[in-house]
Amino acid sequence: MAVSRPVVIVLALITGLIAATGVAAGAPVRHHALSLVGEPKYGPDFTHFKWVNPDAPKGGTVRMHALGTFDSLNQFPVKGNIADLIGLIYDRLLTGSPDEPSTEYGLIAESVSYPDDYSSVTFRLRPEARFHDGEPVKPEDVIFSFKAITKVSPNWAFYYKNVVKVEKTGDNEVTFTFDVTGNRELPLIVGQLAILPKHYWSGKDADGKARDLSKTTLEKPLGSGPYRIGEVKPGRAISYERVADYWAKDLPVMRGQWNFAKLQVEYFRDTTVAFEAFKAGQLDYFQETSAKNWATGYKFKAIADSRAKKEKIPLKRIAPMQAFVLNLRHKKFADPRVREAFNLAYDFEWSNKNLFYDQYTRVSSYFENSELASKGVPEGPEKEILAALHKEFPQHVPDEALTKAYANPTNPDRNAFRRNLRRATQLLAQAGWVLSDGALKHKESGEKMEIEFLIVSPAFERVILPYIQNLKRLGVKAKLRIVDSSQYQARVEDFDYDIITSTFAQSESPGNEQRDFWGSAAADKKGSRNRIGIRNPAIDKLIDMIIFAKSRKELVAVSHALDRVLLWHHFVVPQWYSPNARIAYWNKYDRPETLPSQSPSFLRTWWFDAGAAKKLEAATQ
Repeated sequence: MAVSRPVVIVLALITGLIAATGVAAGAPVRHHALSLVGEPKYGPDFTHFKWVNPDAPKGGTVRMHALGTFDSLNQFPVKGNIADLIGLIYDRLLTGSPDEPSTEYGLIAESVSYPDDYSSVTFRLRPEARFHDGEPVKPEDVIFSFKAITKVSPNWAFYYKNVVKVEKTGDNEVTFTFDVTGNRELPLIVGQLAILPKHYWSGKDADGKARDLSKTTLEKPLGSGPYRIGEVKPGRAISYERVADYWAKDLPVMRGQWNFAKLQVEYFRDTTVAFEAFKAGQLDYFQETSAKNWATGYKFKAIADSRAKKEKIPLKRIAPMQAFVLNLRHKKFADPRVREAFNLAYDFEWSNKNLFYDQYTRVSSYFENSELASKGVPEGPEKEILAALHKEFPQHVPDEALTKAYANPTNPDRNAFRRNLRRATQLLAQAGWVLSDGALKHKESGEKMEIEFLIVSPAFERVILPYIQNLKRLGVKAKLRIVDSSQYQARVEDFDYDIITSTFAQSESPGNEQRDFWGSAAADKKGSRNRIGIRNPAIDKLIDMIIFAKSRKELVAVSHALDRVLLWHHFVVPQWYSPNARIAYWNKYDRPETLPSQSPSFLRTWWFDAGAAKKLEAATQ
């Protein structure tokens, strides 16, 4: 599953879903939490998470930045530029833990139950759950939310394609029925549904017009979460105000969290300008994404005298596959030998040394930094899976996936890089692309190999321009196009690009989201995350095997097999990852002694230190 997500003890051992509160014999087993990778760390009687300060003071402001612009406060339809952090206004049935991958605890739902065959899931709602206008959250709101969101959002519709019915089954109960059995992830991912107020979305706006969830809007939606929308300056800034009487503030799953009184997001067209605003004290918090800036940009007085701080926060999570995505919908990228040649032309080692100050490690798996990543030559169950698939789909499972360990090309020196370029030239020739008058042309059609890198941030120019020079040596005519965020979003949703940089984030328990990443049905679905354009029946079958895996051991073996097939098709040119989050902030905030393992969780777990803020103000004057 893409975002952080049991039954009697025998079933728990089989499925990895967890033990529950005691109930009478014959009654449904009700669970306070679900986990797909073992048991949750906290039982039904826990008082708060260990990665929070349960008595954290409330107050203070955090000023942050976002890039681009926004024109909508409605996060659900595909169209529109959605305001940053808008999801904070909504609560969900379950809430994820940034310290436990693929684990979720009851929020609006006080308990969850489902039959042994996973054919449905039932949520019992907390009677105290409230929207910001004081109205209770009812089963009717859950039903409305599911139907309305899946109607206007093709991505959510695809994610929940196995849900065929949702109905009220008690005064405070809602049941979702599935068209499949054995999908142990479905109860958890249904719990990720944002719950909307039916009475609000069925009503009219200030102008007397019926509200429409399918359209963009700058009207402030009604929510139920820890924050409500404050001041809105369309395209320029948005603020969020902490809800003082937030209904869930004293629940164990929320205690000590969301402590800031106000969150303010300022929009910038360029990261460099945003960083200058941070240095000038106009922003309070900055998450650094540039290795160069991290190495050279923080040598200013406020850092030297500790009025501002920079920190690397170690993370223990799956590293996402960040990569140059080659759009297979374009015929020039149809041959895997062409795609492999593009990987051979990318000199990561040179970039890491000269551009990134040796801060990065190259991604070599779609499940990097986890047990789900394939390693070495396939053996045991994963080899059996691959062999069976190769027999059934010989054209769709590369031979190398069964016999070789995948490795990116490496360039320890310039001689190695020249050898890789020669190999790239050979592969291109085998695919019908040859040099003619200094240009790479297809020997049959005469088409020139011309490509465009589409980007939204000028900061990425320095990464791509050396790569373009390498491609030029192969005869590829490449150019770089920078567009604004609205145009970029529109072109990505329409798959109107040759090459973009994209990130495919995974969890410790992959599942239904794999259909949206790599599934054939998503290849032509506008706005899907199958940005590569993969249509491969073997991969479709592997996705189903992941979704319906009956044990952790089986899930790991199938994930290894999927990883190998994706890698050996050379769909992308892998980029890099960092094992740390790099953050900087002005010294007026404090945090728990122990942070969650998966994220710095600045907004969720830190708090405003009034004493430190006074000292900072005095030192800055």
